[in-house]
Amino acid sequence: MDLNRSLKGKTLFITGASRGIGLEIAKRAARDGANLVLVAKTTEPNPKLPGTLHSSAAEVEAAGGQALIVPTDIRDENAVAAAVAAAVARFGGIDILINNASAINLTPTSATPMKRFDLMMGVNARGTYCCTQACLPELIKSGKAGRNPHVLNMSPPLSMKDHWFAPHVAYTMAKYGMSMCTLGHAREFKRHGIAVNSLWPRTAINTAALQMIPGVDTNKCRQPQILSDAAWFILTSDANATTGNFFIDDTLLAANGVTDFDRYAVVPGTTDLIPDFFVD
Repeated sequence: MDLNRSLKGKTLFITGASRGIGLEIAKRAARDGANLVLVAKTTEPNPKLPGTLHSSAAEVEAAGGQALIVPTDIRDENAVAAAVAAAVARFGGIDILINNASAINLTPTSATPMKRFDLMMGVNARGTYCCTQACLPELIKSGKAGRNPHVLNMSPPLSMKDHWFAPHVAYTMAKYGMSMCTLGHAREFKRHGIAVNSLWPRTAINTAALQMIPGVDTNKCRQPQILSDAAWFILTSDANATTGNFFIDDTLLAANGVTDFDRYAVVPGTTDLIPDFFVD
């Protein structure tokens, strides 16, 4: 690992930061001394979904970062604009945007109410686009200041194979909407020196959202730290040279010299890990 690579002093705007992957990315950046803008809806404890913005902020600050919590529904563009303004008021700008917030409903067309369709499209595709648009002026300023700005979308590689669509057309459309933002924005923002990439796991990840899906054996999953470690390598890379990629977590880590993946397993020694969606 290059000891000169660091997120110290950088400001990260992270959606879906009250738990899971978003929180782990925040904590990894906090270890470098970063500023974390934690964006999510959860402010009160939920017995079904552990973690709130307040508990996340406590973990981030314990890890060495500075945290700002901004309760936000990213489907509301006015709320997103207010969150960006709060981030700038507190930390002076935004260097990195993590579009992590996501809604999932693994149902076929006949069993997907339009309310759920709208939720997934609103959070995943529209929310990613909205947050990127709102943060763009600050990311451009970051680029001009030589602060290596990045956008990282937690979304899969694009694959036009029908087996990724047929079981859950609505969810696939919504997640691929995030990935299409990566494809287009990487090219659009390149002139500003802003990197735009996607990151996705090879295996199922043990999060609260996954635990709510019936029949999933979480003992055959990996922990979200594999994604936070992978994200760190992306976010500390040269934005001008690393953009438009659809990274897979363990492939990226291996390319950066990480060889021990067993430490990320929920149960070390497990060999029959559950593969995630969308990875051919």
